[in-house]
Amino acid sequence: MKSIFNKLAGMLLAASAWAGTVAFTAAHAVSDLPGGPAVNQLNLHPPVTKIAEEQAWLHWFMLILCSVIFVAVFAVMFYSIWKHRKSVGHKAANFHESVTVEIIWTVVPFIIVILMALPATKVVVAMKDTTNADLTIKATGMQWKWGYDYLKGEGEGIGFIASLDSTQRAMSDNGGPKKGEEVNNYLLKVDNALVVPVNQKVRIITTATDVIHAWMVPSFGVKQDAIPGFVRDTWFRAEKIGDYYGQCAELCGKEHAYMPIHVKVVSAEDYSQWVAGEKKKMAAKADDPTKVWTAEDITKRGEKVYAANCAACHQANGKGAGPIKPLDGSAVVLDADKGSQIAVMLNGRENLGMPAWKQLSDTDIAAVITFTKNSWSNKTGQLVQPADITAARK
Repeated sequence: MKSIFNKLAGMLLAASAWAGTVAFTAAHAVSDLPGGPAVNQLNLHPPVTKIAEEQAWLHWFMLILCSVIFVAVFAVMFYSIWKHRKSVGHKAANFHESVTVEIIWTVVPFIIVILMALPATKVVVAMKDTTNADLTIKATGMQWKWGYDYLKGEGEGIGFIASLDSTQRAMSDNGGPKKGEEVNNYLLKVDNALVVPVNQKVRIITTATDVIHAWMVPSFGVKQDAIPGFVRDTWFRAEKIGDYYGQCAELCGKEHAYMPIHVKVVSAEDYSQWVAGEKKKMAAKADDPTKVWTAEDITKRGEKVYAANCAACHQANGKGAGPIKPLDGSAVVLDADKGSQIAVMLNGRENLGMPAWKQLSDTDIAAVITFTKNSWSNKTGQLVQPADITAARK
């Protein structure tokens, strides 16, 4: 049964692809992105999980079944109209209800619905089965980036923020790729990819800090909303090593297009090496919160933290953009009471689109506050130490 539907699906797809290629021959030259979108793509992404494979089969099964029903019903209708037309001498029949006909047009659609519901229910139930996961990762959506925390399994304790690559953000700000420039992963490249092992069940727990986002990777057959104040979950088991791309699939604000997802599927050995490397980085970054920093050193560190986490919204010059408030000349930044800016960093301001940054270390928060208080036209001379952040968290 599946082989027949797969052949029919292939024929329909080939015809559609030919039509699409003809229509877009004058389009800008660009290549397919393995694990991501393809040129003139008309079908679903090539599946790399069993769930995505079942979804693809279900998609074509439903399309073909509905097409057959459509053709059959309209064929009978148009044949009847043509065959029994008045111009060839037919007269309208005068008859009342038929119990047989009514039973047939009730039973047949019921059987068709059952045939459609059984495989669909099987796939939906499988999509929701997040039990017995080898690895559990929390994906937190925020305007406009993703936070990842490895909660259970190998790599437990690792956490980081994944943002759009700064070079691609700059490229977008300048109007996109230049004429003749080929960038296949445009607006899909991130600074920190989510790394998972191949052939292991990965449970993804989703939530958000501000508005509704959605974690979607088409090649995995996964799309799960991330809702503030709620915890949802989904799962996947990638069967092929490679790089796979997705995006936030829920309109989440003015920079919705700058919230890509990059999942790197590696071998078990490479994953163990990656985990070891990340643990070393975490140990190196585990600063002593009681350390007293000099203004020069903590400002330099704050500049790096700002570039990685804040510049996308507030801009490198601190001027902000649109509804994003500027930091240059900001009353909160210039306030002699440093506690007000610390509170904003730790708790955010949902009504102004400012997420909470509690996931950053005390040293990083102190550094970026010090940097903003002493950059651009802000020359407050104020210095914030990690101990100030530690005290504010209590």
